[in-house]
Order: sequence, then C-alpha cells, then structure tokens
Amino acid sequence: MSVSVWLEMADEALFQFLHSEIIQYVNSAESGDSENGRCVSKLESMGFRVGQGLIERFTKDTPRFKDELDVMKFICKDFWTSVFKKQIDNLRTNHQGIYVLQDNKFRLLTHLSAGKQYLEHAPKFLAFTCGLVRGALSNLGVKSIVTAEVSVMPACKFQVMIQKM
Repeated sequence: MSVSVWLEMADEALFQFLHSEIIQYVNSAESGDSENGRCVSKLESMGFRVGQGLIERFTKDTPRFKDELDVMKFICKDFWTSVFKKQIDNLRTNHQGIYVLQDNKFRLLTHLSAGKQYLEHAPKFLAFTCGLVRGALSNLGVKSIVTAEVSVMPACKFQVMIQKM
C-alpha cells in the first residue's frame, strides 16, 4: 500500500472519529429526550461555520459561478469530494429552487448498523453535514435550508431549498 493511500485512509478515519466525538460531546452536554432538538441544532451550527471556512479555501482560485445550478454542481462534485472523498451519487432539481443530493453510501453513516433501530440516531449524524452544505452555500451567496432524510442506511438524501432574497 502506498504512503498516499495510507494517509488518505488515516485522514478519513480521523475525520469520522472526530465527527463521532463531536456528536457524543454535544449529545452529553444536551442530555435528555427534550434536548435532542437542541443537540441537532448545535451540530448544524457547527457544520455551518465549518462549511463557510472550507468553501473559502476551496473556491479561492475558482472562477465565478454563472448560476445557482453551477454552484450546486460544484458542491456535489468538488466540495463533496474534498470532504467525503467521493462525489454525490445523484443531483436532482425541480428548477424552482429545490435540489436533492443523494449519497448512496454516506461515509458518516456507514459505521452505524443498517438496522431500522439505528434510524432514530441518523439526524444527529446528518446535522453537521446539513450545516456544512448550508454554510458553504451561504458563503457563495446562496441562502438555503438544508434537511436530510434516511430511509435505508447508509444511503441518504439532502434536500436544499434555495431561499430567494
């Protein structure tokens, strides 16, 4: 195995470990069933700030995007690849400001069992990424609401609703 492949695997493992630790930390700080919404909100806010910072670095040498669809394609290809080491599997739009990004093997869910009993934990594992995408779009001048849904793990869909200014 080459050194670069080993380092890439180590980076991915570290990112997944850090993500899990952040969830555990926020979850323990906001313990209790009634605090689950606060936990998800806090994770989304953290992701938002990280997304803002990452997109600044990733786009510093990128020409201006011509439209909203161009921005979404960049998020699905370049941004997603930089963060998750793969492109989004499918991007759909209704051409009215709603985009659905589908990842058939979302890396932050692969360590959870595929059983239905773990679906209730999925929102905590998706909140950071929702914030990440929203923060990236925000710094590109696109105000949005990002939600996620999981029907069969580890596949998930992120819905991006563009907020017209």
